[in-house]
Amino acid sequence: MTENHTTQTVISAFNWVPDFARGNVRDLPVRWALEEIGRSYEVHLLDAKAPRGPDYVAWQPFDQVPALRDGEIEVFEAAAILLHLGEQDERLMPADPARRAKVTSWLFASINSVEPPVRNVSMMPLFYGEADWCAGAVDSLTPLAEKRLQRLSDALGEQDWIVGEFSIADIMLVFLLKTVGGETVTKFANLVDYVERGKARPAYARALQAQLDDFSEKVEL
Repeated sequence: MTENHTTQTVISAFNWVPDFARGNVRDLPVRWALEEIGRSYEVHLLDAKAPRGPDYVAWQPFDQVPALRDGEIEVFEAAAILLHLGEQDERLMPADPARRAKVTSWLFASINSVEPPVRNVSMMPLFYGEADWCAGAVDSLTPLAEKRLQRLSDALGEQDWIVGEFSIADIMLVFLLKTVGGETVTKFANLVDYVERGKARPAYARALQAQLDDFSEKVEL
């Protein structure tokens, strides 16, 4: 059910990250969802290099971003925040119970079934590429990543969106495929097109620009 929302929404984000992480921090899918429904929000900017203190840890127990404050409601973890927003607006999650169940399933599948094996393959060379064991580890992990992406590719088929209409599941899937998919995703033409469709949405462009605008160049390594 779409609701009129008057309570100020606040999300947490970092005021700086390294260049390779810009556009890839997980406040982006939350911003994207908010932009899709035209909801204004404030950003609580945090220093990525400094402990955030007990007040923030009470809001986000793992000292990460994003966290969301929606009136008296506090939510942390991007997928949980997307679910919270989706339950408030049919533009993010359909009202029909059967379709809502599919959206919810794909939202959780994105972070539990798709992301971990794909992230292992794409991110390991970035952080451990100089290690003599890295190439062998990537080779051994690649088949599982490809299998999971094949299942996702099969489920998407020729549809524009994973459950037939745009939803929070697409926001998270597109974000993850873009962020951690790496070269493995390029083996699946419909997934490449899927990511490009997501990135072409005006709300995505606004969310990305908002995240980039919040990064301060004054913070140094």
